[in-house]
Amino acid sequence: MNFIKTTEQTSNYKHLEKMSILELLSNINTEDKTIPYAVEKVIPKIENLVIKIVQKLKNNGRVFYVGAGTSGRLGILDASECPPTFGVSQNVFIGIIAGGDTAIRTAVEFAEDSTTQCWEDLKKFKINKNDVVIGIAASGTTPYVTNGIKKCNENNIITGCITCNLNSPLAIEAKYPIEVVVGPEFVTGSSRMKAGTAQKLILNMISTSAMIKLGKIKDNKMVDMQLSNHKLIKRGTKMLMDELSISKEKAIEILNKYENVRNALKNYQNENQ
Repeated sequence: MNFIKTTEQTSNYKHLEKMSILELLSNINTEDKTIPYAVEKVIPKIENLVIKIVQKLKNNGRVFYVGAGTSGRLGILDASECPPTFGVSQNVFIGIIAGGDTAIRTAVEFAEDSTTQCWEDLKKFKINKNDVVIGIAASGTTPYVTNGIKKCNENNIITGCITCNLNSPLAIEAKYPIEVVVGPEFVTGSSRMKAGTAQKLILNMISTSAMIKLGKIKDNKMVDMQLSNHKLIKRGTKMLMDELSISKEKAIEILNKYENVRNALKNYQNENQ
């Protein structure tokens, strides 16, 4: 199969430095509008992966995101938002980036070129066949990610990927590949732009849909969210007021008592049957 890096193809726009700020912003926005349509085309592929994820999470498995650079940071972002949003342990979704935590803020030279380090990083978490590993790489060629996925396959671990090129080495290696082709970047090769946005959208879809299917949302509300700041406490209070038709004072009282919206709902309803 032919492999062409559309993420590296020349931008459709020339002489960017001669554009006005308004022209730059408008043209970037024009390119960004194409991304949801590219994601829409791969929803069946996303569905296949999420089905496997839900199966594994129901059996106490975990989801690992592995990536380098922007892709690695996006995986860490999605994983880090799952505990406060859905009230799950930090060990349910785990983000790993080439170069370790230092690479979250600062580029670690040549970390993505290692063919062995990804598997070593996964072994620190006692990775096993109950888990799912998703490789994230816009190019689909990152050695750290591709070889990590290959090693997971050898150990009977379910693998998926999110890449922005068709027929890449990563997509060929992953058992559940997601290839979202967004075309050339506005700034040639800057895959933090359209490719990064597409990856973020898909990560949102994966974690959110999986958590909903595991019962972490009631109706459309985050009833298991961590009440870690005043904004979330106010949100939880409003949920209780609306769901139970009670006063703000009563909602605050039972939220303080049970320290969780779901628990407050359940116990209040049981007490008032």
